[in-house]
Amino acid sequence: MAIWLTKDSKVIVQGMTGSEGSKHTRRMLAAGTNVVGGVNPRKAGTTVDFDGKELPVFASVGEAMKETGADVSVIFVPPAFTKAAVIEAIDAEIPLAVVITEGVPVQDSAHFWAYNVDRGQKTRIIGPNCPGIASPGASNAGIIPADITPGGRIGLVSKSGTLTYQLMYELRDFGFSTAVGIGGDPVIGTTHIDALKAFQDDPDTDAIVMIGEIGGDAEERAAEFIKANVTKPVVGYIAGFTAPPGKTMGHAGAIISGSAGTADAKKEALEAAGVKVGKTPSETARLMREVMS
Repeated sequence: MAIWLTKDSKVIVQGMTGSEGSKHTRRMLAAGTNVVGGVNPRKAGTTVDFDGKELPVFASVGEAMKETGADVSVIFVPPAFTKAAVIEAIDAEIPLAVVITEGVPVQDSAHFWAYNVDRGQKTRIIGPNCPGIASPGASNAGIIPADITPGGRIGLVSKSGTLTYQLMYELRDFGFSTAVGIGGDPVIGTTHIDALKAFQDDPDTDAIVMIGEIGGDAEERAAEFIKANVTKPVVGYIAGFTAPPGKTMGHAGAIISGSAGTADAKKEALEAAGVKVGKTPSETARLMREVMS
């Protein structure tokens, strides 16, 4: 009952020995995630104790994969070192790299994304500046709280971490197959469309919640994709109905330019594709509740 991250996923943490990396490694382990080690070249060969579970530290992603069979890396490294960390994951051809780091320069994100494309996109990148991916009851890679909701049959894709948590909480009586926080930066690895396609193809997902926000045209492109390819019911929400033009709101990519990128324009495009769009998160949850009932 999941896309991309399952109970069988073996997770490593780049930056596991740092303060954020160690804190969230402990949380992921508590959630039942199969974390098998960490990466820090300066501390290679040591181990870290997480409440009685000793995890090895490796010199590189490639070494960690060879020794543990890891197929997911969660990246908790400072912005200045994120590009190098992601490129290392791409070179090792790890299937999934979840980039949590906030404040990554857009030029760096563009660079590692182009690098990935040049090498055949063998690594799926989620993020940067995202809460990660959670398949409740199976695995949790990132910072999404593990106790919001049980497993279920709703899929969720969102630009916003906070709104991810809110919708998971409001629909906790139905539960989720997978929740994917794709991040709100101008350049991200996994898009709404990627997640929509995966949920459409997933036999254990019955309906999809899509959360977007002002700025860019990702939601309009997602609307076109939904119209042409998605047969499952989709309920949407766009953050930023009251945002003033020309002012960045929260995420680096959330900025309205002229009449482009407004919440109303995105709502219109989605509704034209048959998506029910709520004006608030709670209304969005109610619309999904109606679909699931």
